[in-house]
Amino acid sequence: MTSTSEERKHSRPAPLIRFFGWASLFLIVTHLLNNYLVVSKGWTSLTKTWSFTGDSQLITQTGIYLAGFALALLIVLFSWRRSLRADASTITRFNTYLVRGLFWAVLFIGLADMAISFLRVEGLLASVVGDDMFKQLSRSQFRGQYVHIPLLALGMFVGLFTRTLGFHWLALLIVIAELAIVFTRFIFSYEQAFMGDLVRFWYAALFLFASAYTLLEDGHVRVDVFYHGLSRRKKGAVNSIGAIILGMSLCWTIIIIGFKGKASIIYGPLANFEVSQSGFGMYTKYWMAGFLAVFAITMLIQFVAQLFEASADARNDPGGRIVEVEVASMN
Repeated sequence: MTSTSEERKHSRPAPLIRFFGWASLFLIVTHLLNNYLVVSKGWTSLTKTWSFTGDSQLITQTGIYLAGFALALLIVLFSWRRSLRADASTITRFNTYLVRGLFWAVLFIGLADMAISFLRVEGLLASVVGDDMFKQLSRSQFRGQYVHIPLLALGMFVGLFTRTLGFHWLALLIVIAELAIVFTRFIFSYEQAFMGDLVRFWYAALFLFASAYTLLEDGHVRVDVFYHGLSRRKKGAVNSIGAIILGMSLCWTIIIIGFKGKASIIYGPLANFEVSQSGFGMYTKYWMAGFLAVFAITMLIQFVAQLFEASADARNDPGGRIVEVEVASMN
């Protein structure tokens, strides 16, 4: 593979593509921030306030979006000669860290919540933590804010110092958790709701968090009629168009609909720390909605990286990636 310095030397500037990609990334942050102000703080939607000139909320909301576009423009202007592949590599590294940290987080949250639920269903939690804390831990809002969120932060911190994404380990833990259900049910005649909740919690994370990595490695199922026989440049053109029209549009649809209002499919469960009605199960149902948001956001980030990489292929820039799928086809 061509070195980064050689890529920068021989690659032509691509300001429009780079600005579109970076603006799309910052738009995720600005949209979610503005959505929080509208839904949680009761601010008027930006689309409904254009008629009120001079409104402070309108100025703030507009400024949030303009700041995102300004940051994208500054990145492009201050790294004019930076290659598309270098940008794609940077974005992929960040997305890899994000997924890695979240994998650690769901590991910690799953184990901690399972332990709390086990002690609670067996009537041991009050004797361990006291009556006051027992009452607090029985509330989903308290457990979410003071147990889950700190463990989420811990997972993101641990993700800074690890290199593996954890797919294989999480898959192994799912198998172990499922085996535990089988053994306890058929040998000891013991089964509780939190045991199945743990399997679903981890399996949902495995399936949705691994999607961005699968996209990076070109592991998704592709309906291939003409693609395999195309040249690398034509494949790049197909992938760049597909990343925008099919990939990024789908992710934005999930984000916009999922965070549309207080009763939306993602925001509603997250804001209310929604739990299942299975009695003494785990308090992690609201995380399932969060996993859908993680899926859309990480896939959108990776589609931007794919757009840069595919556009570089279409331009015949040096230093293209060779994934395992391509190596297998070459052999």
